[in-house]
Amino acid sequence: MIQHRDGRGSTLLLVAANILIPIAIFIFATGFFPYKPLLPGLAQYETLSDYGAPPEPPFDKVVFMVIDALRSDFVYSTNSGFLFTQGLISNGDAIPFTAHATSPTVTMPRLKAITTGSIPSFLDVVLNLDEGDESSSLASQDTWLAQMKAKKSGKLVMYGDDTWLKLFPGTFDRQDGTTSFFVSDFTEVDNNVTRHIADELKRKDWNTMVLHYLGLDHIGHKGGPRSPHMIPKQREMDKIVQQIFTSLWSQPHHSKTLFVFCGDHGMNDAGNHGASSAGETSPALLFVSPKLQAVQTNAHAPLPENESFQFYSSVEQSDIAPTLAALLGFPIPKNNLGVLIPEFLSMWPKKEDQVQLLLRNAHQILDIITAAFGPEILDAANLTPENCAHPQTDYQELACEWQDILDAANHAIVADDDVWITRTIKWLRKAQSLMSGMASNYEVPRLFIGAGVALAAVILAITATSKSIPEPASSFVPFGGVVLSYGIMMFASSYVEEEQHFWYWATTAWFGLLGLKGFRSNSPSSMQGMGSITALVALRLIRGWNQTGQKFAGESDIVKRFITSNPSLLWFLVGCTYLWIHREIISSLASLPRSVRYSGATGLVLAGITFKVAFTNEEAPELVVGSARKLLDMDLARGASLVTRARTVFYGLGFGVAVAVGMAISAKRKRARFPSRKADNQGIAALHDLYTLLAMTQSRTSNIPLFLLFNIINQYIRASSKNLTLIDLSISSLLLQFTAFFAFGGSNAISSVDLSNAYNGIADFNAPVVGILTYISNWAGSIYWTFATVSWLLALSRSRKESRDNAGTGMAVWKGHVAVLTVFVASSVAAVMMACTALRTHLFIWTVFSPKYLYCVAWGLAQHLGVNLALGGLLFWLGM
Repeated sequence: MIQHRDGRGSTLLLVAANILIPIAIFIFATGFFPYKPLLPGLAQYETLSDYGAPPEPPFDKVVFMVIDALRSDFVYSTNSGFLFTQGLISNGDAIPFTAHATSPTVTMPRLKAITTGSIPSFLDVVLNLDEGDESSSLASQDTWLAQMKAKKSGKLVMYGDDTWLKLFPGTFDRQDGTTSFFVSDFTEVDNNVTRHIADELKRKDWNTMVLHYLGLDHIGHKGGPRSPHMIPKQREMDKIVQQIFTSLWSQPHHSKTLFVFCGDHGMNDAGNHGASSAGETSPALLFVSPKLQAVQTNAHAPLPENESFQFYSSVEQSDIAPTLAALLGFPIPKNNLGVLIPEFLSMWPKKEDQVQLLLRNAHQILDIITAAFGPEILDAANLTPENCAHPQTDYQELACEWQDILDAANHAIVADDDVWITRTIKWLRKAQSLMSGMASNYEVPRLFIGAGVALAAVILAITATSKSIPEPASSFVPFGGVVLSYGIMMFASSYVEEEQHFWYWATTAWFGLLGLKGFRSNSPSSMQGMGSITALVALRLIRGWNQTGQKFAGESDIVKRFITSNPSLLWFLVGCTYLWIHREIISSLASLPRSVRYSGATGLVLAGITFKVAFTNEEAPELVVGSARKLLDMDLARGASLVTRARTVFYGLGFGVAVAVGMAISAKRKRARFPSRKADNQGIAALHDLYTLLAMTQSRTSNIPLFLLFNIINQYIRASSKNLTLIDLSISSLLLQFTAFFAFGGSNAISSVDLSNAYNGIADFNAPVVGILTYISNWAGSIYWTFATVSWLLALSRSRKESRDNAGTGMAVWKGHVAVLTVFVASSVAAVMMACTALRTHLFIWTVFSPKYLYCVAWGLAQHLGVNLALGGLLFWLGM
C-alpha cells in the first residue's frame, strides 16, 4: 500500500514538473522579449530659428525595391549576375554601400529597422515566423512610409512579400502580397511582382512604390549561395533594375524619382540567415538615379571577392530612414537612430543646408536620448567645464560634445568648415552606437519568477526521480555530471556558440564507460568488445560529418571533403542506406504475407530514393551522376513534380503507419489475453523503420548515410542491454538526441534552421504542416533516438517482468525514464534563464544568449513534451 502511494505521489510530482516547464518558459519570455517603448505620433519639422525652412529635396518620388537575402557580393563582386547594375556604379548613376544588418537577420525586424530607423526587438524573430501575426504592426509608428503618406503628394503601392502588409495595414492604396515562406517557389513569387512594374511606371498617381522579391532568398534556403539557380536569378533581378532605371532616365514624370534597392539581410554559406555571421549581416544597398552623378564617389565595379563581404562604404540599415527623409523632404521618423549618409550631403551645395540637415538629425536623436535618460542630461548645471573635463558616463560625454558642436554650428556656415561636418557625423555615430547598444527594457521581476518556476520544476523532477528509480546514488553520478556541467556552460558565450563539442565529448566518454562496464560484466566476450569499438568508431564519424557551431562552421568536414566532392561515393552511401531500410521494413512487417511486405516495402523505398534524386537534381544537378542519373532516367514517374513525388512517399508512409499501428494493437491485445506468451514487438519496430524513411526524406541528401551509423550504435545498445540499467538507457538516449541534432548541422544560431525540406509535398503555404516538416527536418536524428529508446525500454520492461521484478513493470520503467529526462530539461531551462538574466547587459545577449533561449524553448516544448513524452509515451503504451 505504501509503495502504491509513493508511486502515485511520484507520478503527480512528475506531472507537476512537466506542467511548470512551459509555464516558466512563458513567464520568462514575456519579461525577456517585451516590446520596446516608442515615441508616439508622427514627427513634424522643428523650427530651427537660425536656419529657416528645411532644404529643398532633390527627389519627390521613390521606388524602394528589396531583394530578399541580397548579400553584398551578389551585386559587387566579379562573380555576379548584376552586370547592368555594375555599369551604373561605374558610370556614377548608382551609389553603392554595404549595409550592416544587426542580428536577428530575418525579414521582419530588418524591415522595421529600414522603415523606422530604430533597432527592433529580438521577439520579432518569433513574430517573423507567424504568417497570421498582426501584433507586430507598424501602423501606429512613425516610419518613412507614414511620412510619405502624410505628404499627400501621391498614392503608395506595394508588390511582393506580404510581411509589408502585416507591418503596414491600410497604408498601401494598391497592393498584391505573396507569402514569404513558400521557399520551393523560385519563379512565380517573383513574376507576381514583376508583372505590375511596367503599368505602375507609366502611372503618375503614386509617390512611393515598394517591391519585395523573394526568389533569391528561396534559392539560398534550398541550394545555398552557390546554387546553379543563383546567377540566373541575379540576372533576372538585374533586368528589373534596368527596366526601372530606363524609365527614370527616359520618362519626364520620373525626373525626380529616386530608386533604392537593397537586401534586407544576407545569407551564410549554407544559404540561411538569422544570426550574425559576416555574410548574414552584409546586404547590398544602392541609391540609383541619373541625378546622382552630381555626387562624385569615383566608385567602380566589379570588385574582387572579399571574405568579409565589405564593399565600398559601410552604413547601418537604420541610416536609410534619415537619408530618405533628406532626399525626399519629410521629417526624420521619431524613433530613428540612423545617421544621414554623408556621401549625399553634396546634393546640397550650400553649407547652411548641410549644417541644417545634420542638426535636424542630431535634434531628433537627442529627443530619444532625453526620453531615455530625462531632460536633465542636457541641463547646463551638468555641462560645466569641470564636469565635461571628467565625464562620469558615456551619455554625459555625449551631452558635453553636443554643446560644443551646437556652439560651433554658425561658425561652420560662415567659414565653410568641413571639419564641423566630420565632427558632427562622428558625434551622431557615437550617439547611434550608444543608444543601439542599450539593453532592452526587461521586466526583471518576470525574469526572476520564470527562473524560480523552472527551479521549482527541477526540485519536483529530482524528487520524482528519487522515488521512481530504485538504484544506488552512485548510478546517478554521470547524469549529475552532465546536468551540472551543461548548466555551468550556459554562462559562457563561447561554449554556447560551440555547444556541439560538449555533447560530442560527453557522448564519447559515456560510450567508453559503457564499454568498460561491459568488460567488467560476468560474461564479457570478444564480440562485445568489438561492438564497443565499432560503436565508438561510428560515433567518431558522426561527430565529424558536419562542421557546425559559429567559429568553424565553414571548415572542412566529412561531407565537404569526401561526400559532396565525390558524388559517386555520396550515392553509394545513400543507396546502401535505402537498401538497409528496405530490409528493415520487410523484417519488421514479417506478420504480413510475403508478397505484400516485399512489394509494399520496395515501392515505398523506390518512391523515397527517386524523390531524393529528383530533389537533388533540382538543387544541385552536378551531384546527380552515375547510378543516380541512371535511376532518374529509368524512373517510371519521370516528369512528375517534386510535390507529387513527395506526396507519394507521404501517402505510402501513412498507409504503412496505419498497418504498423494495427499490428501493434493486435499484439497488445494478444499479450493481454496470453500474458505468458513471448512479446511481439514488430509493430513498434515497423513504426521506427517507417519514421526512419520519413526522416531520410526530410534530411539533406548528404546526411542520409548518418542513419546507417545510428543503426550501428542502436544495435550495440540493444546487444548490451542486459548489462545496462534504466538510468544507463536514459543517459544514452539524452546524449544521442543532442549529438544527432548537432551532427546534422544544427547549432544555437537561428541561421542553422534548415528550410530546404520544409515544403516537401506542399503546393501552397500551410503554416502547421510547414512547421511540422521543418521540425522533423532539423530534429530528424533526435526523433530517431526517441523511437530507439522506446524499443530499449520495452525490452528492459519485459526482461524485468520475466525475472518477476516488481520495480520493472512497464509503467515504472517509463516513468523512471521520463523523470530522468524531466530533470535535465527543467535544469537546462533554469540554467539558460539564469544565464540570460545575469548576462542581460552582455554584448552578445541578442546574438548568442537570446537564440539559445529560443532553442531551449524548442527542446523543452517540442522535443521533450511533444516527442519524448507524448509520442514516446504513445509508442511505449502500444508496445506494452
